[in-house]
Amino acid sequence: MSFSYDTLVVGSGPSGIAAAIAAARGKKAVGLVDDNPAPGGQIWRRDLSRPRHPDAEKQLAQLNFTSVDRLQGCRVFDHPANGVLHAECDGVAITLRYKKLILATGARERFLPFPGWTLPNVMGAGALDALVRGGLPIAGKTVVVAGTGPLLLAVAAHLAEHGARIAAVCEQATKGQILPFLTALLGEPAKVKQVLGYRVKIRGANFHTGCWPVAARGGGQIEAVIVSNGRRQWEIACDYLACGFHLIPNVELPVLVGCRLQDGFVAVDDLQRTSVENVFCAGEPTGIGGVDKALIEGEIAGLACAGALDEARHLARHMKSRRRFARAMQKAFALRTELKALASEDTIICRCEDVPFGRLHSCTSWREAKLHTRCGMGPCQGRICGAATAFLFGWGADSVRPPVFPALLSSLVSASQSDDIPTEAQ
Repeated sequence: MSFSYDTLVVGSGPSGIAAAIAAARGKKAVGLVDDNPAPGGQIWRRDLSRPRHPDAEKQLAQLNFTSVDRLQGCRVFDHPANGVLHAECDGVAITLRYKKLILATGARERFLPFPGWTLPNVMGAGALDALVRGGLPIAGKTVVVAGTGPLLLAVAAHLAEHGARIAAVCEQATKGQILPFLTALLGEPAKVKQVLGYRVKIRGANFHTGCWPVAARGGGQIEAVIVSNGRRQWEIACDYLACGFHLIPNVELPVLVGCRLQDGFVAVDDLQRTSVENVFCAGEPTGIGGVDKALIEGEIAGLACAGALDEARHLARHMKSRRRFARAMQKAFALRTELKALASEDTIICRCEDVPFGRLHSCTSWREAKLHTRCGMGPCQGRICGAATAFLFGWGADSVRPPVFPALLSSLVSASQSDDIPTEAQ
């Protein structure tokens, strides 16, 4: 099965939605593909007990009025040639052909290993938030939210809205690190109001800066988390530990397509063009900066693909402040070196292949770790342990190879037998 588009957008989070809406203004065939069952991405994931955010409702309503062909529940796993992608939809391989490509692949949480981090009910901050949005009962449960980044406060507030008791929020960044970031917020009253609203919702919780988790303790599941401020350690009883150390961009597909990276992010120009001709990138893969940046970048990319270059350049003038905000956020929540010493010899680093920290000491690179221990060779393909080892050892991925996501053998065979000459894209 094959589909052809003038513009194909991969990722239906805020940046992807904005890109598809703008590209559709060109009156040409636009496709939007995403592995989630509905558009919105992680940030606009539907909460079953509450209405969507007004911005999400507005964008989704606009998307519904376009002629964009939406392929939800489809995961792109290969880029065999220019103008061609292979994806798997409900177990069936499909070929996606395009003239122009917009990559809006978002970001994921970064996890750092510490003793007990694999206990049941220890999970990512965003992961617990997503489960609660999907119906997980959290009312009456005691939760500690720990790690780093603006997501911690947002998650804590949302869990509190659902009846959770937030025992503490532990932010590893110091007040001195965060202050410049808060100062940058003063020029954006809406964001200040949002932050204050979050704080009001968890006003009964302790908020610790310069504080991080060092271990989780429990039998069948977590019972308490041990935290440290560098001077002393103490224990906080909890039913859940929501722990995430900011976000990292999903750049596997952009790298496979051939896009150049700069400081770990996809390098783009003022029109969101990458180093690959007719390939654009928008949102978190170009720099972690939040939904406002993602929406503007997506619209710029979509307008550029639609040929509305003057409009795109006009919007691009607003990006300087958004990127300055993104840089301030990266600096504010930079990881402290103490976090490198959390894992003990038997702490699992690669959960897919059960590789402990002690087995990695003799390795000198990510490639060597894969060859000798199978670290990063499991179903997540190094998306969790890869980020951890990059921080712990300074390792980087040597390359990205297809499939960039696990795919059925039948899909791989079907893709290999398809006609990959991009006739529609030439």
